[in-house]
Amino acid sequence: MPSYRVIVSVGALRPGVSPQAVEPAAAAAAGERTVVEASSVDIVAREARLTVRFVADTAAEAVSIAEHTVERIAALAEPTSWRLTERVGGRWFRRA
Repeated sequence: MPSYRVIVSVGALRPGVSPQAVEPAAAAAAGERTVVEASSVDIVAREARLTVRFVADTAAEAVSIAEHTVERIAALAEPTSWRLTERVGGRWFRRA
């Protein structure tokens, strides 16, 4: 089964939301629809980037899972942008 990553640039947190709450909520959202392989938060160019890696049978299914995950993140923080990548061989290719 192919491996995908949804990578979300995260802006301001919603009032009352702890920064530590966003990553587990994003992983849980993806986990409602598939197996989550990993999740992480990184700071890139002074911006928080949340990554959730998961499996899906098709790119269309992966897009649906990614959109669901971004919707959940939006309830906690402002997603400024997002993208979906698929692992093929040893490389990641953008799918959305």
